[in-house]
Amino acid sequence: MDTVPQPAPAPSPRPSPDPARPAPASLARRLAVPAVTMAGVLAAFAYVGTVDPNEPGHYPACPLLRLTGILCPGCGGLRSAHAVATGDLAAALGANAMAVAGYGVFAVLWAVWVVRATRGVPMRIALRPAWWWGIGAAAAVFSVVRNLPFGSALAP
Repeated sequence: MDTVPQPAPAPSPRPSPDPARPAPASLARRLAVPAVTMAGVLAAFAYVGTVDPNEPGHYPACPLLRLTGILCPGCGGLRSAHAVATGDLAAALGANAMAVAGYGVFAVLWAVWVVRATRGVPMRIALRPAWWWGIGAAAAVFSVVRNLPFGSALAP
């Protein structure tokens, strides 16, 4: 009995989807986390802008300042946030210049995050240990200098 060779199946026009790779998320889904993050930050700034930290009794005192009289790197941060929320950049810098620099870094990183999310590229921040040590050293120097007589301009 003769067997007739069967023709090879025609190649499919589309490659089969890779089961290990999920379908790309929609733009709204990719922007959801940055949007919720910004909503939280704006809510916090709105609260601090409304409830003045310069009036006693609204916020707890810094434990380090209360126990030792030494200003930590964060002392004046709420007053700085209040000044930024009310549009007084000079007062914000006077209350805590390092916090204002942090607000600026956050704004830049958030904008990069939104652009990358729009393009579908994940946001990854991986700083080398030297950068973390540098940030810590800058905070330590800021803290020491603002507690010395010649650095009183950095004190809140």
